[in-house]
Amino acid sequence: MAVSPVGLGRRSRQLFDEVWRKFSRLGQMSSASATEALAEAEQAVLSRGGPMCEFTVPGAQDTTVLVVGATSRIGRIVVRKLMLRGYNVKALVRRDDPEVIDMLPRSVDIAVGDVGDPLAVQSAVSGCSKIIYCATARSTITGDLNRVDNQGVRNVSKAFQDYYNEMAQLRAGKSSKSKLLIAKFKSAKSLKGWEVNQGSYFPNAYASGSSFDEGIDASFEFSEGGQAVFAGFVFTRGGYVEISKRLSLPLGSTLDRYDGLLLSVGGNGRSYVVILETGPLADTSQSKKYFARMTTKVGFCRVRVPFSAFRPVKPEDPPLDPFLVHTFTIRFEPKRQRPGDGTQGATDPRNFELILEYIKALPTGQETDFILVSCTGSGIEPNRREQVLKAKKAGEDALRRSGLGYTIVRPGPLQEEPGGQRALIFDQGNRISQVKYHGP
Repeated sequence: MAVSPVGLGRRSRQLFDEVWRKFSRLGQMSSASATEALAEAEQAVLSRGGPMCEFTVPGAQDTTVLVVGATSRIGRIVVRKLMLRGYNVKALVRRDDPEVIDMLPRSVDIAVGDVGDPLAVQSAVSGCSKIIYCATARSTITGDLNRVDNQGVRNVSKAFQDYYNEMAQLRAGKSSKSKLLIAKFKSAKSLKGWEVNQGSYFPNAYASGSSFDEGIDASFEFSEGGQAVFAGFVFTRGGYVEISKRLSLPLGSTLDRYDGLLLSVGGNGRSYVVILETGPLADTSQSKKYFARMTTKVGFCRVRVPFSAFRPVKPEDPPLDPFLVHTFTIRFEPKRQRPGDGTQGATDPRNFELILEYIKALPTGQETDFILVSCTGSGIEPNRREQVLKAKKAGEDALRRSGLGYTIVRPGPLQEEPGGQRALIFDQGNRISQVKYHGP
């Protein structure tokens, strides 16, 4: 069902303007009566079967959306828009004061708790299908910013992920959110089939007498601490080292049903190249390779690598077809170092350590699971902008590595004014080059 944003905006404004006009004539009524009448009128507009039912989204009545920060300015708008489209709305608020409760429609299910409290968040996400995170810190104190914009996002995303894992177990792992396990490194036996290879982009690198050519050494072993560690160094100019394995998926499973890869890794924060090889197994000469870069951080993290990010090694090859993938490779290739840089020891970018916990395939979804309302930094006082954006960026990074399907929205300064006669067109990317409008 196609919904016209122009028609929806006009219709919603007309209905709400009509409601407010009616109550502007109730000046002689008591405050309590006016409040009660306003709530009833609002409920009539927002309820199923009301005048806005023509804009409901198919299946919305079976979807519960948790709005975190529902009493904020943006949160209240989000709640109203969701209800206009027929969604069930659950709001997470910090306090259950009457003043706070009155900000939300009666049909909203209210959960009380702080995003910094994992137990409260865990209770709030129960029964929810989607999450919209609109919460913002009330002050610029570092602790407050970190609690809401960073740790809060971590807590909510983790609780949501745990909830879906629990539901998947109850359904014998058949949830639409279930990931496909490709490899899990839990014992020395799990390393069977993995090969360590090395090479160079320059054929004569080993024969040259350059100061760059100091050798390559790497290993992939199961440590005494119970970890699968891919580590070593690459001092040869243009050299690289990699681990590879032929994929062995469960019967009936193919990667074309999935959206990308999720890797749980740790180490010293190096960048790697993930390579997928496709083609007939019997004739490797017809194989095609596709690569995508994977950036890790110091410590443990989860890294998403969507299939759409893979590019063919040979430009003339067609786009990646996940159905044909038969070999998985992780390659380390250091940046060239100039003589005299003095980067030795643990800080030398030619040394690496990658700890692997598991590799999974992410299920394809028609809609995102988690929407994070962040900010661009515009409109924030210069003396506190960096502090705010640092916390926001940490929260965004936590969401990216959570394994959930996500959308990050970075709005600029917003104005609460009636919209014009043109609908906004939203684009995706890291930069906004121009404002785009679409005629009615």
